[in-house]
Amino acid sequence: MMRIFVTGATGGIGSAVVRELIEAGHQVVGLARSDKSAVALTAAGAEAHRGSLEDLDSLRSGAATADGVIHLAFIHDFSQYDGAVTTDLHAVEAMGDALVGSGKPFVITSGTLMARPGRLATEEDQGSAGLPRVEAENAVLALAERGVRSAVVRLAPCVHDADRQGFASLLIDLARDKGVSAYIGDGSNRWPAVHRLDAAHLFRLAVEAAPTGSRLHGVGEEGIRFRDIAEAIGSRLNLPVVSIFHEEADAHFGWLSAMVTIDNPTSSALTRERLGWRPEGPSLTADIKRAQ
Repeated sequence: MMRIFVTGATGGIGSAVVRELIEAGHQVVGLARSDKSAVALTAAGAEAHRGSLEDLDSLRSGAATADGVIHLAFIHDFSQYDGAVTTDLHAVEAMGDALVGSGKPFVITSGTLMARPGRLATEEDQGSAGLPRVEAENAVLALAERGVRSAVVRLAPCVHDADRQGFASLLIDLARDKGVSAYIGDGSNRWPAVHRLDAAHLFRLAVEAAPTGSRLHGVGEEGIRFRDIAEAIGSRLNLPVVSIFHEEADAHFGWLSAMVTIDNPTSSALTRERLGWRPEGPSLTADIKRAQ
């Protein structure tokens, strides 16, 4: 069993990863930015390591004293997204440097939206140049040549359970505000999804056994039509479901308008083959209909 350093350990996904690791017999050390986070980690049976993504020394020491690292933390401030991406890259580089030559596993988080849209993406696809977080993907995969068992888990945009649905939660809030659940055009563009507990299980498998330099896809459902997502939201909130024109997207969806038209079907076939991962959780639309 391993001593595993986890960033983002008290978040929606991170808390499930911590539980998954502890139940499998691993010792978990979680990055804690606050006293509240430290208390939550201790209550979960983990050890708290004080620091933050901006405190590179705390990240280096946490990684250096662990048998493996899972990096889940990200600053989700979309008004300063470029800065958050840069902070993430520096954090990845700092932890990676601490692991060079050790042979230890280093698993970071990215997204399926890094792949080229409009066709079925696979784990063999490199991230599209110029997209956010691709630089961090490349940095960690390059560590495979420096004695680190590095891997990237690309998560679907909707990591969900009955309480939260990733980006779909933002669409639910928007529908409440607007009084309608909308999609653009015929709504045939697709988003992948994965249940939160299935994602947590994948991170454990990855830190235990992911091949060096591998990309993994945290995807349970390859591609759900955006119209079906909108209809599930309308059903849950008892709101009308409407199609809007592309020209109306910015006014209706705001900053989300760049995402709601993306066609991002994504395969996890190679991930399942490599690690024996078998997603079992409910579907995204089932969890949306149960959301509060």
